[in-house]
Amino acid sequence: MNTRTVLGRPASPWAGVGLSGTGHRQLSDVIEASEIAAVVIDAVTVRTPEQQELIRRIQWRVLPGQRWVVLGPNGAGKTTLLSVVGAERHPSDGQATVLGETFGRTDMRELRSRIGRVDPAMRMLDWLTPQETVLTGLQNTIWPRWLEWSSEHYARAQELLDLVGCGHLGEREMRTLSHGERQRIRIARALIARPNLMLLDEPATGLDFPAREALLAALDSLASSRPDLPTIMVSHHLEELPTTVTHALLLKDGAVLAQGPVREIVTSELISECFGFPIAIDSHDGRWTARAQAGWTVGGPDH
Repeated sequence: MNTRTVLGRPASPWAGVGLSGTGHRQLSDVIEASEIAAVVIDAVTVRTPEQQELIRRIQWRVLPGQRWVVLGPNGAGKTTLLSVVGAERHPSDGQATVLGETFGRTDMRELRSRIGRVDPAMRMLDWLTPQETVLTGLQNTIWPRWLEWSSEHYARAQELLDLVGCGHLGEREMRTLSHGERQRIRIARALIARPNLMLLDEPATGLDFPAREALLAALDSLASSRPDLPTIMVSHHLEELPTTVTHALLLKDGAVLAQGPVREIVTSELISECFGFPIAIDSHDGRWTARAQAGWTVGGPDH
């Protein structure tokens, strides 16, 4: 089911549903789409203990094979939304269902084991090798469990390191690797347990141009090797989006501004409204660039 939200107004999931007739979706199609959704966020609000709303009344659905980017300025609620989807935080209001498990009716720890998470802040032990670091993802701990790892585990870790372009690093210690190499190893680590959902929280943060391009190539390789794996990436830089992104959700002040297929959402008009700044968007070969619109000056009417 392909629904789109523009300016915070969700298209009804029942729009166009009929019992018969050409051009109408059947009721069974809607029910089936609901059952197979990887993520269903239904009117979710998250508040601080002081009752400040971090996100409010979010409606969102992610289907298998979709690769989403969540865009918005700092403080828009992107990381909060990702923490809900990652089963790390309960909604204050509304309902969240991830991988068929509804919050409040499931073991959150077990659910988290089915979700791959890439976060630049995640700690890794400097004295481990890349293979050992990847294998710690099997138990979701930073500490190695050598006695529990078989030759098949090591072979799988090497396959994933090859996938993200780090297979040549061999027995080097993590402390000797660049920031970009470490970040790609985080992706391999998140994949080792064969997750059913992949979350990436600003994975290109702090990377220089070559390292960023290597990271994006790794994400495109992931999309090719696991086309069914739903992926959600948080960012506020369009230049950091891989070519394989299929959908975009824009957050502004904790609420959804727009969501839908990436080429319908990542437009100069909507991105400018989202960031409160006149932005011109260009796309070439599946990559995006952003710049200030022509005629904008410092101290002008918009800033």
